[in-house]
Amino acid sequence: MKTYVRWALLLLMLIVGVGVGWFGPKYFNLTDLGVSTSTLSPATQSPQSAPKPAPRAIPVEVAQAERIPFAKGLTAVGSLKSEESVTLRAEQSGRIAEINFKEGQPVVKGQLLFRLDDAVSRAELEQARASLAIAQGRQNRAKQLFAEGFVSKEARDDASNSLKVQQASVDLAQAKLEKMRIQAPFDGVIGLRSVSLGEYVSPGLDLAPLESIQKLKVDFRLPELYVAQVKVGQKLELRVDALPNQVFPGDVFAISPLIEAGGRSVLVRASVDNEAMQLRPGMFARVQLLTQDSLAIVVPESAISPSNQKQYVYRVVNNRIEEVEVIIGERHSGLVQIRSGLEPNDIVVIAGLQRVRDKALVKILGDQPLASVIAKDLAKKAQGELNALPSLEQTQTSPNSSPKPGSSAN
Repeated sequence: MKTYVRWALLLLMLIVGVGVGWFGPKYFNLTDLGVSTSTLSPATQSPQSAPKPAPRAIPVEVAQAERIPFAKGLTAVGSLKSEESVTLRAEQSGRIAEINFKEGQPVVKGQLLFRLDDAVSRAELEQARASLAIAQGRQNRAKQLFAEGFVSKEARDDASNSLKVQQASVDLAQAKLEKMRIQAPFDGVIGLRSVSLGEYVSPGLDLAPLESIQKLKVDFRLPELYVAQVKVGQKLELRVDALPNQVFPGDVFAISPLIEAGGRSVLVRASVDNEAMQLRPGMFARVQLLTQDSLAIVVPESAISPSNQKQYVYRVVNNRIEEVEVIIGERHSGLVQIRSGLEPNDIVVIAGLQRVRDKALVKILGDQPLASVIAKDLAKKAQGELNALPSLEQTQTSPNSSPKPGSSAN
């Protein structure tokens, strides 16, 4: 009986101890009872007592919005064209004896490109020269005999006319012989030939295209409403989809005198330098014709974040992000006109936009340059990359790659 009571008391004490350990922290302030919570096991501590980590600042790069003279412009689309373009064709029939170029290579004015078999033409020229010599001798004898009174004036004139006919025959044979040699009419880049060595060609057959692309032309149309704003010599900026980060300057050199009746638009032609050979004829081009300057608030293009057909920028105030909707205007030279939403000297994020949100804590890396400084630095960087690109001659020619004059190429 005593053993049973002893075990019952031990079991009761164990139950009371477990109950105090489990329910005590929920109903009693152990600190007031002199119990340190650090001595309790992790299971008895409250989850709410753990300290929250401090928010982490997102590193970003920024720039200052500024008010500067900003050129307004007219936007249009157009197509690039070669400054000079021609398709080489044969003027005489014959077999191709020589091809003195490699496709896609630059050529110079007067360079021999194709030579047709000219054996027959050379023989005809020699025959005409021999006939000319005979006619020259007859004309000399007729003059002498007329002076001595042995022949009439009519006979002398016949000999002179015969000499002129033979001289014309020589000129004709010489011209036919020259037509067997097809030369480059201007400096340019030869295209892909459509004939092969030894092939017989007839007059008018296309041989190969030749394009002058050191400087290109761009044709675009503007509504007749803006005819008074377009002048010869006016500057423009050109962009192509193939090189989205490049801006190519140009200037207007011709304006059509005719307004198209169908679309009520005027055709404008401008010139664009292409020394680096990055542009190609036929490219689709976006043109911005610069008209006048006015003061405008601008930010770098990289500061704009489009969303749902709206435009936003992330302004930094006291190291916190403010998402601001803006209305933009013209774009050129790496800058965007802000018509509303920002003020001069506002700090906007230009790098790290994908990681920031409204009211996020940020850490500014580096300085806070003006928007125009950022645009100039980007332009210099782009120009440096452009200058670093190999030219067409460097990429397509070598000292041993160009065929020597008179040699043939398959």
